[in-house]
Amino acid sequence: MFTLVRSRVRTAALALSAVAALAFDTTATTGAAAPAPAKLGPTSVAYIEVNNNSMLNAGKYTLADGGGNVFDIAVIFAANINYDTSTKAAYLYFNENVQRVLDNAATEIRPLQQQGIKVVLSVLGNHQGAGFANFTSQQAASAFAKQMSDAVDKYGLDGIDFDDEYAEYGNNGTAQPNDSSFVHLVTALRANMPDKIISLYNIGPAASRLSYGGVDVSTKFDYAWNPYYGTWQVPGIALPKSKLSPAAVEIGRTSQSTAANLARRTVSEGYGVYLTYNLDSTDRSADVSAFTRELYGSDAVHTP
Repeated sequence: MFTLVRSRVRTAALALSAVAALAFDTTATTGAAAPAPAKLGPTSVAYIEVNNNSMLNAGKYTLADGGGNVFDIAVIFAANINYDTSTKAAYLYFNENVQRVLDNAATEIRPLQQQGIKVVLSVLGNHQGAGFANFTSQQAASAFAKQMSDAVDKYGLDGIDFDDEYAEYGNNGTAQPNDSSFVHLVTALRANMPDKIISLYNIGPAASRLSYGGVDVSTKFDYAWNPYYGTWQVPGIALPKSKLSPAAVEIGRTSQSTAANLARRTVSEGYGVYLTYNLDSTDRSADVSAFTRELYGSDAVHTP
């Protein structure tokens, strides 16, 4: 049966800004997070395309009953894993829009965190052959893990999301995916940031290579979700239901009836996460309410 795979705007054109500096900045802080009003039900996630939209959109939706945040996690979409052909090494890259969000964390990120919303950085392939699944040594994987954890520290973020798309393994003479790479990468990242979120967008070669040499990194993830919008698909990772989102919707494109059905199924089958994509600045309260009524028993209110 045909399923519609999400359509994403390529996040980082090579003509955009230069590599982001990742030196540790001790001045970056998240500030004291104000406790959000209590909300019972699954964790709601919003991916936001920052090439076109503001991260602050995630904080503009609350529940009509009780006032809790609709969204618990906002994902910056997306940084990239790029490849330096001179050093033959992967490096973390921010296009000009991602860099702008990070540089303006005080106004783009802290307000969400102070509202009680976690802010996570998604990392995505960029057509250059570098990916999470083709590091050829533990040392190389650990070096990239440090770049990611340094970015989390520098900008006061709440974690990292892995999205193994668009790597185009083999480009620039890079290696094909192997079984050890992602295991080494996730192991190192978790060691670097034991108390931060690590999530898995369940797609690509990395997502099927979670075990190597007697080490299974499944339990090192906090969440995993279905990558195909408008569908139901349980991620193939050994996490409890409370950490999985088989439902995935694209706000404004997935029909309200489908969003409601997927939310109803999330609750009835005991899953603990509900994934959304492409939250923009338009008042989407009707689309959001379609799933919040099923998840939380309340309509959603949009505050401009």
